[in-house]
Amino acid sequence: MSLVELIAQADERGLAVSGLACLDRCVPLLGDDEALRPLWASLAEDAAAGDWAERLEQTRGKLDAAETAGEDETVTLARRMLAAAPAERSAAALREWADGCSVAALRIHRLLDGAADDSGLARGDGRTDGLSPLLAAELRRQTTVLELLAAHGPTGLRGALEVSTEGRRVLRAAMSRRSRRDG
Repeated sequence: MSLVELIAQADERGLAVSGLACLDRCVPLLGDDEALRPLWASLAEDAAAGDWAERLEQTRGKLDAAETAGEDETVTLARRMLAAAPAERSAAALREWADGCSVAALRIHRLLDGAADDSGLARGDGRTDGLSPLLAAELRRQTTVLELLAAHGPTGLRGALEVSTEGRRVLRAAMSRRSRRDG
């Protein structure tokens, strides 16, 4: 199933995890790898209903306070993902957010990889042929997160977090390569 189809069929928790996972993989651009941990906890099966909105506000305050020197398009895209996160965990709002985060995260990875063009990006059919390795891996991670939640429900949350943690390490390495290349 394609990424677009997975997002269209995901339930509320799957959509929240999908958007959060995309943001989590890009959070090194905002300077604090651990800032999203409370949001992950708010998606656990035993979390209180209002935890998401409260923790989202706290996370925004923490990451908005963190100044990032020399903001470029990648940082701007990551900030927009956080700003667009809906306080209300409704399926419609989360679907729009998850889709936007998917597109933004893929663009961030393309920019960090220095790929000239993402016109070959096929979110609709899941093809990775012709994509740079960094971009193809991000597309696979996004698909894996949604598949984990679809197959395992709330228990897939741990696997989704592991996929995102790995993606964060990859993004840090890409940031370092770009810094050496540009510096």
